Amino acid sequence: MSRLKNTFYQPTKKVLNVYCTAGYPKLGSTIEVMKALQQNGASIIELGMPYSDPLADGPVIQHSGSVALANGMTIKKLFEQLQDMRNPNSPLQDGGISIPVILMGYMNPVLQYGFEKFCADAAAVGIDGLILPDLPEYEFETEYGPIIKKYGLDFIFLVTPETSEARIKKLDNLSTGFLYAVSSSSTTGSNKKAANTDDYLKKLQSLKLKNPVLVGFGISNKQSFDAVCQLADGAIIGSAYIKALENSTDVNAATKSFLSSILS
Repeated sequence: MSRLKNTFYQPTKKVLNVYCTAGYPKLGSTIEVMKALQQNGASIIELGMPYSDPLADGPVIQHSGSVALANGMTIKKLFEQLQDMRNPNSPLQDGGISIPVILMGYMNPVLQYGFEKFCADAAAVGIDGLILPDLPEYEFETEYGPIIKKYGLDFIFLVTPETSEARIKKLDNLSTGFLYAVSSSSTTGSNKKAANTDDYLKKLQSLKLKNPVLVGFGISNKQSFDAVCQLADGAIIGSAYIKALENSTDVNAATKSFLSSILS
């Protein structure tokens, strides 16, 4: 069983996937932030690869991406930073990263890097899965999915309240690891909560999907985390955590304070 799938076989714990932007707040912050997330209760790390045109991201994550790009973050640089991520004996890692790590990003920079090279390099450093929101289903099935599978990476599709039942089932069948349930038709960080979010999550429950479901977009505090965890396997938090880092001079202290407010 993959590291990502195994995360969902802990019945006493709701899964918290936390998004952070590689190279933010400083170019060298990536591993420091990841270690802080692991040490303070995150179940999964969703590591964002900054891109100049992030269609699904709201202003907070867009800003963090702009800062990271200005800091000099690239995919090549990211893989260099992650090279010893899984090495428990590396003096730089202080025990290494043992929880699942997913890369989230967009197709343009990945294609520029070379799709197969990207998957090979991701697998080599210990990445568990990918979220590429602008990779279409057809291209996934016919071209890119087999490459992702070749390198043992999970792939996560997104569904929304407007996604038809037939398409939800299809995307669930194509996904491995988990299914990403977008809580409303908005960008990340939005406080917008669809009036029928509970009905939407109940519908997902009723479909008997093969993958666990994590809910994202608009999850920002203990109240919203606990609410969606009543109807799903866990949640994804991004913009609220980026905000917590934005004005902090101590990554670990900011992370500990933020995650304890969610998980306590």
